[in-house]
Parts: sequence; C-alpha cells; structure tokens
Amino acid sequence: DYDSLDFLKDRGETAGENDHRTMVDLLVEQIEFADVVVINKVEDVTHEQLAKVRLVVRGLNADARIIETSQSRVVLDQVLNTRLFNEEKAQEHPLWHKELFGFRDHVPETEEYGIRSFVYRARRPFHPAKLHAVLDRAPGSPLAGVIRAKGHFWLATRPNWVGELSLAGKITRTEGLGSWWVAVPKDRWPKSEEFASLMRKHWAPSWGDRRQELVFIGGPEMDEAAIRAMLDECIIGSVTTGISKSHLNLPDPFPAWGQDKAA
Repeated sequence: DYDSLDFLKDRGETAGENDHRTMVDLLVEQIEFADVVVINKVEDVTHEQLAKVRLVVRGLNADARIIETSQSRVVLDQVLNTRLFNEEKAQEHPLWHKELFGFRDHVPETEEYGIRSFVYRARRPFHPAKLHAVLDRAPGSPLAGVIRAKGHFWLATRPNWVGELSLAGKITRTEGLGSWWVAVPKDRWPKSEEFASLMRKHWAPSWGDRRQELVFIGGPEMDEAAIRAMLDECIIGSVTTGISKSHLNLPDPFPAWGQDKAA
C-alpha cells in the first residue's frame, strides 16, 4: 500500500464525500502520529518483505513502540490504556520533524533498520522547471530510494512564497504555505525575543529568511550524494546580486499558489 497510487475512494474507505486523500496519505498520517504500531502477519511474509515494512514504519516514526505479531496476538496492556499519548509530543514523532528542527539530543533507534537521513540546505532559489522535473521522479531517479521527504523551499519565480514539499511512497505534493517573513512588513512581525532569535538564526543579507530546507529519509540504497547533486543543479541566482527580473519570468510548471503564483 505504501507504493500505491490509489485514493481512499478507490478502496471505499473515505471519511466522507470530501475526503480526497490517497492510501499513502492515510498511512503516513496514522503512522507518524502513533505511539504504538502493530505489524501483524509477520509469519506470512518473507524476511525481505518484513524488513521493508520495518524500514517504512521506522522511517516515518522515530519514537513509536513497534509490536510484531501474527494473528493479532498482542498483550492487551501493550495497546490499551498505555497512557503514552500526548498531542504536543505526537507532533514531534515523525523522523523528518526531528531532522528538520534539530533535536540533537534525540538519537532514534533507526540504525538497526538501515535507515539514513539528511537535510538539504541552500540559500539561493530553485529554477522552477528544473525542480519540477526532478520531482517527477523519472525512471532511475535518485529519489527512488527515498521513503519520506518533507520541508520547505523557494522558487525564483515566487520570491515571496514559502513552498512546502511532501513526498511519501510514490506520492509527491507541493503547495504554498504563506509568505517568507522578509516579504512581510516589519511592523507586522511578532515582537517576542523568541521570534527575533529565530530571525537572527535564519537571516541572510541577500535573501532574508528565504531558504531551502528539505529532509530526505531512506534505506541503505538512498544515494545522498546523487540527490544533493541533482538539487544543486536546480539552484540559480547569485549570493551577492540575488535574482534578476529575468528569473521572475522563467518557465514555471507548478500549480498556482493563492491568488497570484508570482506574488
């Protein structure tokens, strides 16, 4: 199912007529938010299949208690009344969240599963057509080894927009989240020291807080060097002079975000 392109409606499992999620959306939402994940029917699959399931589950959630069983034989106090759930803490379960936001004191138990992860960072913008081609994941793409990718990015044609990337299984989504703070009048900025500290951390003279920060999680076959090189090829603009008006008019195949894709 994690490799599926099916929508929930194809399986007759929607939460209502307005539920347009895919099967992968549902799996990711449930696994990343869980405190306990039960992997059932472990005796009915090959060692390789079970290893892939473990890889996907642990690649999505660094903290969940994983229980492996057959015929749903589970000690009830391992799944009922565990008192493990905390909504605020659950937001931090996903491995991509820990990697992106730098929880250096947390060392997930992922090495035994062969899970690898890295964060791609850059301060210059992406060429939209080049990035779009990369995210199409043509046969042989280095992204084939990626279990999950998540983060934010910016396009040369949309300098005010924070773009969000979400990749899970064979599903890739991008959307506009809102404005970079550099595009917001300073009189509308939060006044707290926490915000000021965040801006000092992420501010650059040429770009303000605009940046590329994308987490990639995969198995042993994920080629970090190839993915980095592929994304580097999409970067344009100059660190000193920024982007030009010609960059704003580059071919841009991404769907419009909000009222004006170039706003």
